[in-house]
Amino acid sequence: MAEAQMRLREIIRTKEADILKEWKQTLLDTYPQDAVKFIQGQKNQFANPVGHIFDTGLTKCFSNLIFTDDNEGVKESLDEVIRVRAVQDFSPAGALAFIFDLKGIIRAYCLEQIMKEDLLEELWRLDARIDEAVLIAFNIYASCREELAEIRVNEVKSNVYFLLRKAKMLVEESPDKGV
Repeated sequence: MAEAQMRLREIIRTKEADILKEWKQTLLDTYPQDAVKFIQGQKNQFANPVGHIFDTGLTKCFSNLIFTDDNEGVKESLDEVIRVRAVQDFSPAGALAFIFDLKGIIRAYCLEQIMKEDLLEELWRLDARIDEAVLIAFNIYASCREELAEIRVNEVKSNVYFLLRKAKMLVEESPDKGV
């Protein structure tokens, strides 16, 4: 591992708790205040599965993005978070914007030290890694939206079939007739 990358990771590690707390808050800020109070207030993972998913997912994603080069780990950690966002009333940009916010948060806490140690090139590499995470998240989001659309289409087909059958407008083939 390059010395510059190690040093950038060390700098971020010193501010990790603050960065992670603010990053989680940017995600929560996209929800109504009542929902945020519940998500933050209820710590039981069974009483508040969404809050638990957000907390553990973002913590793991942050760790994978910053301290490893594990894209599969990034994908796994974002998967549940993005699945929740995909079934809610968010546009793709609205569902994923919180990932981009990580860049600004890291700069707010670490840029002075990064510049002092001449690590801007390494910061740009980290920016590219965060951009990759957005693309990974977009693929997850698109896949989830496709699944939802298929479920809705199948539900409509089932309802139409049921209504036609109930109205006796459906001619069903008898088992003894060949077609």
